[in-house]
Amino acid sequence: MKNNARNILVVTYWTYKDALIQAYTLPYLHIIQEHLPRGSKIYLVTFEQAHMKLNMNEKMQVKHRLRLQGIHLITLQYMKFGPMALACWMLYFMRLIYTIIFKRISVIHAWCTPAGSIAYVLSRITRKPLVIDSYEPHAEAMIENKSWKPDSYQFRLLFSLEKKMSKHASVIISATNSMHDYAANKYDVNLTNFFVKPACVDFENFSSDKIRNVDLVRQLKLDDKVTCVYAGKFGGIYLDREVFDFFKVAQDYWKGRFRALILSGHNREELLRWASEAGISKDSLIIKLVPHSDVAEFIGLGDFAITPVKPIPTKKYCTPIKDGEYWALGLPVVITPDISEDSDIIMKKNIGAVINEFNQEEYLRVCKIIDDMLVNKNERKLNTEIMNVASQYRDFRIAHEVYEQVYGNILK
Repeated sequence: MKNNARNILVVTYWTYKDALIQAYTLPYLHIIQEHLPRGSKIYLVTFEQAHMKLNMNEKMQVKHRLRLQGIHLITLQYMKFGPMALACWMLYFMRLIYTIIFKRISVIHAWCTPAGSIAYVLSRITRKPLVIDSYEPHAEAMIENKSWKPDSYQFRLLFSLEKKMSKHASVIISATNSMHDYAANKYDVNLTNFFVKPACVDFENFSSDKIRNVDLVRQLKLDDKVTCVYAGKFGGIYLDREVFDFFKVAQDYWKGRFRALILSGHNREELLRWASEAGISKDSLIIKLVPHSDVAEFIGLGDFAITPVKPIPTKKYCTPIKDGEYWALGLPVVITPDISEDSDIIMKKNIGAVINEFNQEEYLRVCKIIDDMLVNKNERKLNTEIMNVASQYRDFRIAHEVYEQVYGNILK
């Protein structure tokens, strides 16, 4: 009997414990499996950062659990993009080429362009089809957020590889339609097998029964409060001090009723310093680091949420995972302008507010918009409206349709 199994090598540039693996990679791998022949295996590559890497016992447990699901984990040591990383990659390439050959890999599937750079080289060497998932500009984004300089070798190398992988890939899966035009203008390539898949949400986890957990409300004393939730990072592509300036205005507007619930692994002392410098009282601030499995219940404590992505040009091509999670729990969202398609959706659907400038007057205007929504939310059935938006724009059925086309037709 002929064995039709097809094995996939999935390359990421994230640590296994990172939410980008847990919420933005693993759910899609299970969907991909549904569109592969019986007996197919997925080999998942992660790059482990020292402060988050799995210890020996954790690694054994994770590998065992994933293996039962048909996923085999390959962990490599993370290196910041640069000469040291390139040197290590020579060894990594040898190991991954060995995996491709001896594990009979049929397709190389990369998440985002940094991992896509590795996958591109592997694809050229092994002549295996390449899929670039979550395709968005990374090189230019690093310039815009001032992490790299325009003449740096990091930028020149990654931008060149982005251009090459765009022309070489058999399939491109982006978060937004506008990425097709970006590729034409910046990379001089007309993408053919091009699909759009935003950051979808697990509605079983981010469900209405996670809203206002009674025990957590009591524990955190949020009963009669106006709570703004932020789940994410600070710095890099995200604002930092500006977020606390907004919280200060919100604190003054709602007086003793306002609470900022921050779910982040960011350095606590730095967060407290920014809060102090902004004039935020300790009573108004709650900082929690919770496992991803518990994030939904904590987001569900909020009355509204904030997505403080820096409004740089390349962010119109990304898709914030957190927006879909906020929407799934019925939260109005405060966001910066031109972030993916989300800023426009929030404005058109009237389910939040856009911060157009970073000053007290603008923050106050936004607080008044949110206050009006919260006061009239029952009359508007606001939570239901927002949940419907989540269903329309973030349902996993979108991913099912995309991967069915990719693995059921194009790469069959």
